[in-house]
Amino acid sequence: MFDKLFQAQQKADEVKKRLDSISVFGEAEGGKIKVVASANKEVKEIVLDPEFVSSVDREELEELLVVAVNKALAQAENVSQSEMQAVSQDLLGGMGGLGNLFNK
Repeated sequence: MFDKLFQAQQKADEVKKRLDSISVFGEAEGGKIKVVASANKEVKEIVLDPEFVSSVDREELEELLVVAVNKALAQAENVSQSEMQAVSQDLLGGMGGLGNLFNK
């Protein structure tokens, strides 16, 4: 049993490292605002088109930044869930068929 727990912890650590290396993106206003984040939901970079920034007011810019960040984080969540699902299936598959207990 402890071997399975240790194996699960190792897999979780591997997934976290993999998620750190995956970049996801969110954009607003046709790419004039871009957000780059890791699949671990850490914002890495925000790129603003200088011409666009000078042509909008602060409130609009803030709203569009929120949109772009939320898009990047939603994409990160999707990637994270996919990775965790794959690991879960892998671990359940090693439990002597118990992984299919509810999938009849």
